[in-house]
Amino acid sequence: MASISNAFSLSLPSNRIANSSSDFNPITSALSGLDSGEFSPGRVAVSKPSGIGGRICANATPVMDQPVGEKSSGAPTIVEVDLGNRSYPIYIGSGLFDQPELLQNFDRHVHGKKVIVVTNTTIAPLYLDKVVEALTKGNTAVSVEYVILPDGEKFKDMDTLMKVFDKAIESRLDRRCTFVALGGGVIGDMCGFAAASFLRGVNFIQIPTTVMAQVDSSVGGKTGINHPLGKNLIGAFYQPQCVLIDTDTLDTLPDRELASGLAEVIKYGLIIDAEFFEWQEKNMEKLIARNPNALAYAIKRSCENKAEAVSFDEKESGLRATLNLGHTFGHAIETGFGYGQWLHGEAVAAGMVMAVDMSYRLGWIDSSIVKRVDDILLRAKLPTAPPETMTVEMFKSVMAVDKKVADGLLRLILLKGPLGNSVFTGEYDRKALDDTLSAFCKS
Repeated sequence: MASISNAFSLSLPSNRIANSSSDFNPITSALSGLDSGEFSPGRVAVSKPSGIGGRICANATPVMDQPVGEKSSGAPTIVEVDLGNRSYPIYIGSGLFDQPELLQNFDRHVHGKKVIVVTNTTIAPLYLDKVVEALTKGNTAVSVEYVILPDGEKFKDMDTLMKVFDKAIESRLDRRCTFVALGGGVIGDMCGFAAASFLRGVNFIQIPTTVMAQVDSSVGGKTGINHPLGKNLIGAFYQPQCVLIDTDTLDTLPDRELASGLAEVIKYGLIIDAEFFEWQEKNMEKLIARNPNALAYAIKRSCENKAEAVSFDEKESGLRATLNLGHTFGHAIETGFGYGQWLHGEAVAAGMVMAVDMSYRLGWIDSSIVKRVDDILLRAKLPTAPPETMTVEMFKSVMAVDKKVADGLLRLILLKGPLGNSVFTGEYDRKALDDTLSAFCKS
């Protein structure tokens, strides 16, 4: 297996490919299209959606003034995902497992008397008892079952998913039951898909325990499993009743998993929030060192960005798709190299470098952005090139069945314009894609 600390191997072209920027639209154009129902998924240009009111309820602190210090507990920060009658809160804070009233909200979160917790062999010994206690403390009417799955991306498949259904059926759960996902992104995706499918849909709650899940996969309702031919090809959009992020769970997170999650944090800065990216550049060492307030702020800001995108574009017709910067290349790495060989964030990090490289070759960004992306990923201890075993044909084969392919056309998320601006488009010079793949693959 190639080292995850691959050196940045990009050779920048001396002459950029000419491309007109006349089609570059501000976010207001994209959002007005969404509201009118006339939004085209062929291209969306995105910049930071500042000033758009009514979508997020959170404790607002200017990003560059955010202090970093010791861990504090108390009332959680709440970020609201605004989806009309399917809206839900994201609770963020330290010691939330000791606040059972957050989960025991029977008007909003747990509707019936039966709960099943879906977790894995790594997380169960650490947090299962705490979550069961939070669900039942002072309330003997609620019964909790649980199923413990094997840990790892390679188990994100149909055979493992059936273990959840087996336990739910054996426990005689009904349509008023609640599924609870306790774990990282794999558990969240699988539990959510099980909840979407069991009895044609039951309540579920996300309790993410990794940075990756806390800043990205637990928010927005994307659920599913992998197929041997492609990642996340089988699934559903299905929103949780709430997301509960107890930042204390990061105390037991391995260093490699921590770095993997930071790839998604970096992504938000690149595509939509340049000010947040600047904050990361100033505070990356604090994030790697697990400074509690720095991590809490990064999680909060990421959730705000994700919640806003989901509120405007729940089912990824355009704006939300930009959250997948680097994912098309990254998913190809995960599929081609083998599920679980690299963590998701490691693959996404290399994929972001490739997307940035392609954006530069198209003439859509300048070299300073290329360098800043390389620098911050290296400081986050993330790879900046794919595994050496990946070939051009491997990339093309997997990318051909990517979820963003429409009518045979591969659409990509690329950067365009100043930092914090991105596009979701199928209109690009194919030579730039070929040149990028050739630059990062030996054959």
